[in-house]
Amino acid sequence: MSLAGTVALVTGASRGIGRAIAIDLARAGADLAILGRHQPTLDETAAAVRSARPATVVHSEVCDVTDAAAVERAVAGTLSALGRIDHAVANAGQALDGLIVRVKPPELEAVLAVNLKSAFYLVSAAARPMMKQRYGSIVLVSSIVGLAGNAGQTAYAAAKAGLLGLAKSAAKELGSRNIRVNAVAPGLIETSMTEAMPERARAHYLASIALGRSGSPEDVSGVVTFLCSDAARYVTGQTIVVDGGFLM
Repeated sequence: MSLAGTVALVTGASRGIGRAIAIDLARAGADLAILGRHQPTLDETAAAVRSARPATVVHSEVCDVTDAAAVERAVAGTLSALGRIDHAVANAGQALDGLIVRVKPPELEAVLAVNLKSAFYLVSAAARPMMKQRYGSIVLVSSIVGLAGNAGQTAYAAAKAGLLGLAKSAAKELGSRNIRVNAVAPGLIETSMTEAMPERARAHYLASIALGRSGSPEDVSGVVTFLCSDAARYVTGQTIVVDGGFLM
């Protein structure tokens, strides 16, 4: 699954799954553009990437991915710094727990902006240079709640489900230009986002996972690297579930 000579852009790369994706893509040979909200954590990711593969060229940029113009500027900055974009991974995400009758409109808007609109902006911006070079792969990081739903996460589940429709529709639009668009749907992955999960809820999830354990960010990043690589050259419009056997 060599990505040598290619450039990958990853949003939400400051920590967790995004950082693992950046490291895995670098190990496969890609140079990187990493986007996040805070420069210090982006610097930590860049250091981790260079530790994994010292030859990696890393361009980091603070970016509000909920701002379409900011995403356009970040894509332009990547093209200026690295010359091309071959892979784009929309990983930025933010959870919101709350019953539907209690979710306020500004909260809903924030969840949709971070989890869904940001991915739409990235696909739109990254597709343009990919269309010119007639090659590219795009991966959207969704969640199993986008497939199965989850009580108390209606806003988050709606946003993550939207990513699946976005992946399929963009795959149909861009396929003629040799651009593939896929999604991954992680299950219970140990990140800072899941650290605050109540033990009762965690036990419920674990009891339903066939492999009997939660996943790691690296369990997701390997699948993303596969989807970016030519090993998946005939895979597009798909959602790959990475949940240890929860949704069976």
